[in-house]
Amino acid sequence: MSNITQTPTAATTDLTMMCVQIQQSAISHFLMSIYIIAFVFGLIFNMLTLRPIYQQVKQQNVLGIFLLCLSLSDILFIFTMPLWINYYRQGHHWGLGVNVCSVAGFVYYSNMYISIYLLCCISVDRCLVVTYPLRFKARRTSRYAWAQCLSVYVVVVVMHIVVLFYDNLLDAHDDQNNNDRCYETYPMQKPIALFNLVRVAIGFLLPLLVLAVCYSRVLATVGKSPGLSAQVKKKIRLLSFGVIGIFSFCFAPYHILLLTRSLVFYYNKDDTSAQGRYCQFEQNMHVYFSFALSLSSLNCVVDPVLYVLVSNLVQEKMKICWKRHRPTKTEACVLTATTTLKSSHCLI
Repeated sequence: MSNITQTPTAATTDLTMMCVQIQQSAISHFLMSIYIIAFVFGLIFNMLTLRPIYQQVKQQNVLGIFLLCLSLSDILFIFTMPLWINYYRQGHHWGLGVNVCSVAGFVYYSNMYISIYLLCCISVDRCLVVTYPLRFKARRTSRYAWAQCLSVYVVVVVMHIVVLFYDNLLDAHDDQNNNDRCYETYPMQKPIALFNLVRVAIGFLLPLLVLAVCYSRVLATVGKSPGLSAQVKKKIRLLSFGVIGIFSFCFAPYHILLLTRSLVFYYNKDDTSAQGRYCQFEQNMHVYFSFALSLSSLNCVVDPVLYVLVSNLVQEKMKICWKRHRPTKTEACVLTATTTLKSSHCLI
């Protein structure tokens, strides 16, 4: 990465245009490799789990509905991932125009927050099943699950559409000084900085708090249950910590750096003399921010692994589903909606 190019007499507009320089380097190939891993394994895992999840949906299983909506969002994102792989292979040169850049970024960020909120829905559902199995049974219907999934899709998609059109679809693509960058425009604009702060607050911190509360309740309830074996309790604990750990691994670095960049922008936005320091900060942060963003793409890999493959019951159903012979009636690919604490651990 090269340093900022500026002259002592450069105008503010020139400084803006030259704020951050991005050149092809080994970092580009490293980022490309992360997206390749996410694309290959995300596609394989989601395709393998899609059929057994669909079988759950046909039986109006609530967890199956959440998982299906999560998988569909991940698969749509995976199909756009070759665009990002090519972008980094070309050394941060997009080459596909403004509209394709905007759509690709729209899918990327929409999938990120759809995944975050659906993980929250699943966690709240698991918490209620464990802590209030009898009271929650009557309200836990397929209509309830579809309504939550539809609400998540609508809210996230509408929010990002509004931002795209409010920004006139131009800020996503940088073509200044012969650049051809997608979602790597500098310096940050005030409306985008404000939106970033909102994203961090309600798109990461609030869901993380929900996850922490839900799984703390699950762990407390499981710990007091004499009907569960030590092995089952251990499995639930590992899954609870795994959800929060993977959630933090995929999404925390990106949102922490996004928050930092936005706060630095607000601190320097009214100080013309500080623009050089701000651009130098963005220049130094660019590699780390790009890496953190690439980590968020791995959520399409861990989603099916975490919520499907972790369960012994689901693994058995997947094996039955993928056998060449038709399963017997008692082996049908169904995850029964559980009402007791002892049985619900298979679906947490």
